[in-house]
Amino acid sequence: MAVARLTSRDIRSESRLVVMRALLAAGESTRGDLAEATGLSLGTVSTIVQDLLKYGILAETGPLPVTVGRPTTGLRLDPDRGRVVGFYLEDRYLEATVFDAALGELATVEVTSAASVADADDVIAWIDGAFDTVLERARAKREDVIGVGILLPGGMQRPVKAATAPDAIWLHLDRLRDRLGLPVVVDNPLKAIATAELWLGAGRRVANAVAVSLGYGVGAGIIQDGAVVRGATNAAGEWGHSLLVFEGRQCQCGRKGCVEAYVGVPGIRRTLAEIAPDHPLAADRSLADGPEGFDLVEALADAVKAGDPAATAAIERSAHYLGAALADLVAILNPEVIALTGWAAWPAWRERVAPIVRRRVREDSPGDAAADLEIEVSPTCGMEGIAAIALERFMRDIGLVTTRVLPAL
Repeated sequence: MAVARLTSRDIRSESRLVVMRALLAAGESTRGDLAEATGLSLGTVSTIVQDLLKYGILAETGPLPVTVGRPTTGLRLDPDRGRVVGFYLEDRYLEATVFDAALGELATVEVTSAASVADADDVIAWIDGAFDTVLERARAKREDVIGVGILLPGGMQRPVKAATAPDAIWLHLDRLRDRLGLPVVVDNPLKAIATAELWLGAGRRVANAVAVSLGYGVGAGIIQDGAVVRGATNAAGEWGHSLLVFEGRQCQCGRKGCVEAYVGVPGIRRTLAEIAPDHPLAADRSLADGPEGFDLVEALADAVKAGDPAATAAIERSAHYLGAALADLVAILNPEVIALTGWAAWPAWRERVAPIVRRRVREDSPGDAAADLEIEVSPTCGMEGIAAIALERFMRDIGLVTTRVLPAL
């Protein structure tokens, strides 16, 4: 199959996104400064700015003071162009967040259910109810919303005949769109955290980065040459199910020795049990079963602060596992930045985890692949990413983006 070549229209489309991300990073800028920041010509930037002003994506902020020459006009993303709503959905947990059109967070609601919300009609009603609640909290109306994004856990990329909630949304996406009366995109957290890094994090300063998600499960959102890698079936990034230990621990996917079995939250609990079998946190499986398993993360952090040697040893051993697994990513992808999200970002963990991970990656990576590699803790999250994907969908709908490959349109 021939590889499709980018047309001049496609290049202009990508350049619009580059300018938007540069402006988002700067907060306020000028045409000249945007040209310098993006490497695009001033003429190209001026044309792109006119396109984005025409559709209300950008707004002029008025003359900016200069020391030499003529006054220049400031520019910013217009937060009031509309509202974007992101959802994160599990079988008993739902989170909804409203963002403005500059990806500023306005309001969030969280809803939990005592029992699994399994029926498709119930899932749709659950989303619709949370939608009204979070819009009210954000003082927004449905007509203000320009896009909706829904995050579903890994393994949901394709609909299946026997899908269960939340996967069943794939089989009833048209009904969900009709219920909300709005365009909807559905994606998984790995693509969302990569998109968040592209818009708000490391992806704004480098072309090749990996955003590593560390929670109950683990995975990697991959950015190469300034674009999110999706793979043939939108399944790229399932690094958590690559092999770390041959014939090692049983993973929930059915294989043995997966990365996730060692650095996912249940794997961390198992590491603690190996170090101290009678430790109370090792015996309490429920702590690893909440949203992302962060009850255990918090409990271990408290134990470390209290001087618990077993908890400290479990965190440090988990950091060694993580560093070894990341070295494989470095060998395969050769990124400029690895951004860690999830449990590695918690303060009590970050102080112990980051130095071990950096040292292990440098030692285990082949040749000089990690010589200039940055490993950082990132504040970005999947919810910001799904909002950015929904914003890209909106821009595609109005003709400003032609090259984005977006799921479930």
